[in-house]
Amino acid sequence: MTAETPPMPPFRDARLPFAKRVDDLLTRLTLDERIAFLHQFVPAVERLGIPAFRTGQEALHGVAWMGPATVFPQAVGLGATWNGELVRRIGRAVSSEVRAMRARDERVGLNVWSPTVNLLRHPLWGRNEEGYSEDPALTSAIATAYTRGLRGDHPVHWRTAPVLKHWLAHNNETARDTSSSSVRPRVLHEYDLRAFRDTVTAGAVAGVMPAYNLVNGRPNHVSPYLREHLRTWTDQELLVCSDAGAPSNLVDSEHYFDTHEEATAAALLAGVDSFTDHGTDASRITARVRGALERGLLTEADVDTAVRRQLAVRFRLGEFDPDLGPYARTGEFDTPAHRALAREAAEQAIVLLKNDGLLPLRPGVRIAVVGLLADECKLDWYSGTLIHRWTPLEGLYERFGADRVDFAEGVDRVRLRTSSGRYLAVPAATDAPKGGRDAEGALDPALIPGRTDLPPLTADDVGTELALIDWGEGVLTLRAPDGRWLSVADDGFVRASADRPGGWVVQETFRLEPSPAHGGGHLLKHLGTGGYVRVSADGVRVGPDARDAEIFEPRFTERGEDAVARAAAAADVVLVVAGNDPHINGRETEDRTTLRLPAHQERLLDAARAANPATVLALVSAYPYAVDHAGLPAMLWTAHGGQAAGTALAGVLAGDVSPAGRLPQTWYAGDDDLPDPLDYDVIGGRQTYLYFEGTPLFPFGHGLSYASFTYSDLRVRRGPDALSVSCTVTNTATTAADEVVQLYTRAVAPSVPRPRRELAAHRRIRLTPDTPTTVTFELPLTALEFWDVTQGRRRLEPGAYELLVGASCEDIRLGATVELEGEPGTFRPVRERGLNAADFDEQHGIAIVDRSKTAGDAVTPADGNAGELLYRECDFGAGVTEVTVEVAGEGVVEISPVGGPSTHPVAPGGGPAAEEFSGTTPTAEESPGTAPAAVLTVSGAGGPYDHRTLTAAFTADGVRDVRLRLRGPVRLAHVGFSG
Repeated sequence: MTAETPPMPPFRDARLPFAKRVDDLLTRLTLDERIAFLHQFVPAVERLGIPAFRTGQEALHGVAWMGPATVFPQAVGLGATWNGELVRRIGRAVSSEVRAMRARDERVGLNVWSPTVNLLRHPLWGRNEEGYSEDPALTSAIATAYTRGLRGDHPVHWRTAPVLKHWLAHNNETARDTSSSSVRPRVLHEYDLRAFRDTVTAGAVAGVMPAYNLVNGRPNHVSPYLREHLRTWTDQELLVCSDAGAPSNLVDSEHYFDTHEEATAAALLAGVDSFTDHGTDASRITARVRGALERGLLTEADVDTAVRRQLAVRFRLGEFDPDLGPYARTGEFDTPAHRALAREAAEQAIVLLKNDGLLPLRPGVRIAVVGLLADECKLDWYSGTLIHRWTPLEGLYERFGADRVDFAEGVDRVRLRTSSGRYLAVPAATDAPKGGRDAEGALDPALIPGRTDLPPLTADDVGTELALIDWGEGVLTLRAPDGRWLSVADDGFVRASADRPGGWVVQETFRLEPSPAHGGGHLLKHLGTGGYVRVSADGVRVGPDARDAEIFEPRFTERGEDAVARAAAAADVVLVVAGNDPHINGRETEDRTTLRLPAHQERLLDAARAANPATVLALVSAYPYAVDHAGLPAMLWTAHGGQAAGTALAGVLAGDVSPAGRLPQTWYAGDDDLPDPLDYDVIGGRQTYLYFEGTPLFPFGHGLSYASFTYSDLRVRRGPDALSVSCTVTNTATTAADEVVQLYTRAVAPSVPRPRRELAAHRRIRLTPDTPTTVTFELPLTALEFWDVTQGRRRLEPGAYELLVGASCEDIRLGATVELEGEPGTFRPVRERGLNAADFDEQHGIAIVDRSKTAGDAVTPADGNAGELLYRECDFGAGVTEVTVEVAGEGVVEISPVGGPSTHPVAPGGGPAAEEFSGTTPTAEESPGTAPAAVLTVSGAGGPYDHRTLTAAFTADGVRDVRLRLRGPVRLAHVGFSG
C-alpha cells in the first residue's frame, strides 16, 4: 500500500479567491506566530512550509542597498521628465531587477518601499531628492506611473508590492521625530492628502509608510487619517509599515505615551500593520504586543486584522502559489534595454534653464570642463551600487574627443602643517582586500563599518598634498592623491580609506576651526564623531577633547579658482559643473540652511566667467539653487542622473538631444522668498507656485528647448462631468523635439483664496517639424473643487474659471474662460453647528493640535502666548445671546463679531461682513474701542486633553465674521452659540 497524498490546504489552492486563502491560513497560525508577523522581519513557519518574509526593499530609483543594480536618475529628476510613460517603464525595469536579484539572494524583498510622494513644498528640505514635485497633480501622476511599473500588468498577481512614503505632511529633517506640522483642513485635503489619494485610487499601491513627524500635534504612526481617509480610498487591503524606529519614538523621543505597550497598541489600532524597529531583533516588538494583550489594550482580533493585511500582500506576490506566481522567474538584470532606459531617463531629466544661443555647442569646439562635480557620478542614500558609470567629463571625452576637452576640478590643494613643523602624510596603500560601502549588499548600510585594514595617517617632514573641498558652511572633505578620502573608523584612527563620502553618519567630513590662542592655527574637527584630530605616536587619530587637539596651519599650494581660470582661458567654451554631494549639507536627517551655492563653487564659477564669457553652468543637484545668472549665456539643471548622467549631459550639450525636462518645483530667487521650514500652511504662507506672489528665479514647469513651438486653436467642449480641452501644437524648428504641454486652471473670482494657477494636466509629446499635433485633455469638474470648511467637504463653486495652456506656469500661450454652475455656498450655520476651531478661514500665530490622542483637532497659540483666528460669514439668524467654548489648558479666549449684521440673503463670499484680516494680535491698549463681545478665562488644573465647557453672554445676529483671540497656552476645540 502507498500512503495517500495529504490534501492541499485551501491557502495553497490557487483556484480560490485570495480572501478565502487568507482566512484559511489565519486559522492555522498560532497566536505567537501571528504576533511574530507584526515585526518587519517575519520568521518562517516551518510546520506550514511558510518561508520568512521581510517588509521593505528600498527601490526609489533602482534597487538599493543590495549591491550592483541599474541606477536611474534621482526621484526629483524623474519628476523633471514630466513623463509618466517613461517612469512606468523605469518602474517595470526596477521591479524586474528586484525579482532577478531575489532569485540569487533571498534577502532581497518584494515589498518595495517606494515611491516617495511627499510634496516638495520647501526647497531646503534635506530629502528633496526623494520627491517628485511641489505640485500634487504632477507628483501623483509620476508616482502612479512608477507604482504601475513596479506592480506589473497581471490582473491578479504583482511583480512587487510598492509602499508609498511618508504619510503625511513631512518636509523637514530638523527635529523630524518631534516637530508637528500644523495642517489646516484646506491644506490637508487640497494639498497633502491629494498626492497619496490619487495614487492609491489608481490601484497599484500595496500600502503606505507613516512619517516620523507629528501632524496637528499627533504622531503620524497613530494618525486617525489612516482610517478616516487612506482606507476609504480603496477596497483593497493596504499594508501600513512603520518607519524605522518610529514605534519606539512614540515613547522615547515624542513622549506621547508612557509605556511601549500603550504606544504599540495605539499604533496597531490606528492602522500600523508592520513594525520596523530594532533591526532584525523582533523580540521587543513581540513582547510589547503580548504585554498590550495581557493589559487588555489589544484583542486577538486586532492582531488578526494587521496580519490579514500583510498576508493579502504576500498572496498577491504569489508566495503561496504552487509555482510562486507568474512573476517568479521573470526577472531581468542589467540588460542592454535597462542601460538604454537609464540613459533615456537621464536625457529626459535635463532642464535647460537659460540659453542665449551658446547651446548646442558647435562642432570642433574646445571645451574646458571644470568644477567639483565635473568628474563625479554621485550616489545618494537610496542608490544602488553602480555597475556602469559615466561622469560629465567622461561623457564629453566620448562625444567630443579627449583631445578637445580639458579638465580642472577646482579643488584647493593643501598641506596641513602641525605645530611641530611636520605635515600630515598618507602612507602608501597596501594590497589589503578592497572593502568599502559597495563591496556587498547590506540590509542596513548604516551598519557597514569603516575600513581598518589600511594604515592610519602619520606626520613627516614633507607630508601629502590633499585635495580640499568646502561643501558649504565650512564642511570640508580631504582626498588623498590616489583618490581615497580621509575617513575615521570605529577605532578612531584617520585613514585615507573611503571610496566616497557616505554612510548614515558621514565619517569623511571635517571642519577647520580657528584657534585664537594659536595665531593663524586651526583645530581640525571631525564632524562624524564631534572629536578633534591629534597626532600620536601610533598615527593620526580623533579624540574627544579639544585641549588635546593638534594645531594645524593650512599651507595652500594651489587654489581651485586659479586652476579653473587657466583652463577656461585656453578654451572656446567653459562648462562649469557645480552642485551638491547628496551625503553632505542637505540629506536625510539634515536640512539645508540656504539656497546659495557653496562659496567654494561660487569662486570657481566667478573665475570661469571672468576668464571666458562663453561659460555654461550645469547644476547637478538634488535641489534648487539661487544663482545670479546675469551675464551667463547658458544654464542647465539635472538631478543626479544615475549611471548614464555623463553621456546624457554630453548628448544635450552637443545637440544630439533637444532638452525637454521641466522644473518640478519653483526655483526661488533667494532665501528671503522662503517661508519658515515648519510653516506648512501653503495657503496662508503663499507657498509654492500655487500661491507664491513674488518673482521666482525660474518658475514651476519652466524648461527651454533647442526647438520652438507654436500653440493655436484652443477648444473647450463641455460634458456633464468633465471639460474636454484641446489645442494644436506645432514644432516650427527643423528637427524633431519633445514639448511638454501644460494645462492650468484658475478660479477667477473665488470666495476664498485659491491658487494663482494650478496644474490640471500635462503631456510630454514628440513633435516632428511642421506637423501640427492636437493635444486633448479631459478635465473632470472635480479637479476644480476646493475644500469648503463651512460644509466639511469638497465643493465646486459657481463662477468663471480660466483654462490656460502653455509651456510653464508663467509661459501661458492660450486661454479660455468658462462659466460653471457649480453648487452655491452657504453661510456657516453657527447656531446649529457652532464652529470647529480648526475650520478657520485665516489665522495668525496659531498651531493646530490634537484634541485627544485618538481623534479631533484643537487650536492654540503657536508660541504659547497669543494667536488670532477669523471665521467668515457666520450666520447667527435672528440672533444669539450666549457663547460656549470647549477648552483645555489655561488662558483667555476673546470672541468678537466683526462688521454690521446682514439679515438679507447674500451670496456667500460677497456679504457685507467681510473685512480685511489684519494678521496681528493687538493688545487692548493698541485697539481702543474694540473690546471683545465675550471674554472667557480658562483656569484650573487639568492636562491638554481635559476639555471643559465655559459659557458667557454674547450677542450677534445676521451674517457676521467672527474673530477669536487666544492668549496663553489655552487649547480651543469648539465654539457654540445659542439663545
